[in-house]
Amino acid sequence: MKIALAKEGQLVSQHFGHCEGFEVINIEDNDIKGREFIPNPGHRPGFLPKFLSEKGIDTIISGGMGQMAQALFEENNIEVITGASGNIDDNINKFINNKLESTDEVCNKHEHHDECGEH
Repeated sequence: MKIALAKEGQLVSQHFGHCEGFEVINIEDNDIKGREFIPNPGHRPGFLPKFLSEKGIDTIISGGMGQMAQALFEENNIEVITGASGNIDDNINKFINNKLESTDEVCNKHEHHDECGEH
């Protein structure tokens, strides 16, 4: 299984489309088997779900995400987990231990993308 976390520094990005890139983790039998960083190739409507699908991603984790992007990820058979926040490694461990739950956070105001994921 491959998961991708939208990230800013060592934190989960609050809007996946505007993140610096994606921390991609290969997980087998609840163990991390590989890890790489993929820079964000740029925010273009509809592009990132297909891009990450082509990288073999099974799950995307982010703070917030637009409704259209969530639908496109689902069309590409990628599970969406939103509402994540904090340290990347903490969220990876929560995911591996089945303790990371999606809040179904939806960003509606892209002009204020810094507010996505905030409650």
